[in-house]
Amino acid sequence: MTNSDRADVASSSIAAPRVVRCTDLDAAIAHYTGQLGFRLDMIMPADAPRTALVSNDGVALRLEVADDRNAGDVPHASSREPLHGFAITRADVSDAWINGRAGMQYRDLIPGRLGGGVIASHIRIPDGGPVPDYVHYHKIGFQMIYCKHGWVRVVYEDQGPPFVMHEGDCVLQPPTIRHRVLESSPGLEVIEVGCPAEHETWRDHELTLPTSRLRPDRFFGGQRFVRHVAADAIWQRTQDGRCEFRDTGISDATYDLADVRVLRVTPGASTADEHLTPQIHDDEFRFLFVLEGRLDLVSRSLGTHALAAGDACVIPEGVDYALDAPSVCEVLEVALARQKPARVI
Repeated sequence: MTNSDRADVASSSIAAPRVVRCTDLDAAIAHYTGQLGFRLDMIMPADAPRTALVSNDGVALRLEVADDRNAGDVPHASSREPLHGFAITRADVSDAWINGRAGMQYRDLIPGRLGGGVIASHIRIPDGGPVPDYVHYHKIGFQMIYCKHGWVRVVYEDQGPPFVMHEGDCVLQPPTIRHRVLESSPGLEVIEVGCPAEHETWRDHELTLPTSRLRPDRFFGGQRFVRHVAADAIWQRTQDGRCEFRDTGISDATYDLADVRVLRVTPGASTADEHLTPQIHDDEFRFLFVLEGRLDLVSRSLGTHALAAGDACVIPEGVDYALDAPSVCEVLEVALARQKPARVI
């Protein structure tokens, strides 16, 4: 039995928790862990946590915020433009950031989170330095992290010593892989996409990272860990030759469950050329986040929509669209296949 297995057994052996209502979850966690000897075992969701599990000598308490919102409620709805399943989230909303887990700030990028199926978050750490994180894992079906700005030092179970993610780097965090955020640059920004939208984050009290093993081909919930380094990536041409892309390797590591690419669209290689038929995607979910530059999203059924750096959009299944950039523009593209995992591990 591995250390990870032991941690799972330990978490499952705790007695059924008693629910304790509170108005300030952070204060309640601090009270039980700092003064009464409890330990934090689980917290959810990562952005604006509302529930936590603490335990002490076999006694478990489930701390819940008293004014708990419904999971489908999403704040700052005025910043989004839903249109028949198509949605745009703008970057120029000053009050869109909320406090989340481990001192991180979150900006929600998908209105309604597709009924709770998917979450996309713009996450930042304004001050940088050591991050108050701990060894943890997520009960999730899919999760990826893209470093948009700055750098962050992280460590993952069985993947060697800590490493630094720089701007443009990306990782696939397969289900239940233990990991920890160690430190970051001031103004770090990352983009995170995962499903389901609300999932449990469990603390592993037994495992120390890094582990002594190096197992890059290990499977976690049927997926492999991926570290994509932008500086080593090779740019390729799309089949129609209209733009370039770099593949992160996530499609292979998830057996085509997900595909994550960075697209580079240039004026001379516009995908909106009048002689080009816009593509119609058949993914269950396709998400675009503009990393730099400006572009137009052109669609017969949805019209033309201007997107700037920091804007994001969801394109419904079966909708035609093309991208037209007046200057060099880079876009993060995340697609999930129609068939999602049967269960969250």
